[in-house]
Amino acid sequence: MASHAFSSSCYSSSSWTQKQNKLFEEALALYDKNTPDRWANIAKAVGGKSAEEVKRHYEILEQDVMHIENGQVPLPIYRSTGSSSGGSVDEQRHLLKNLKLR
Repeated sequence: MASHAFSSSCYSSSSWTQKQNKLFEEALALYDKNTPDRWANIAKAVGGKSAEEVKRHYEILEQDVMHIENGQVPLPIYRSTGSSSGGSVDEQRHLLKNLKLR
């Protein structure tokens, strides 16, 4: 694995299923940062995770987003298919590099 801390898999004390990640996302939208017992509520919504685990999962997500927004995550290099590629690889890389998440 690369030396950068971009992937939650190298920090997570337990694995997260796709379903748990989806429930986590939905619970984050429901329980904002001002919600009392936020992490306990999110853990209950996710199931099978402690409040500490969901809090750490969120912290890792924040770090990943920060690295992406700061341009610290290398962009993938795609091979051109030759036909309707929508521009050169360099043009696509430039567009992706300037993409900002809200």
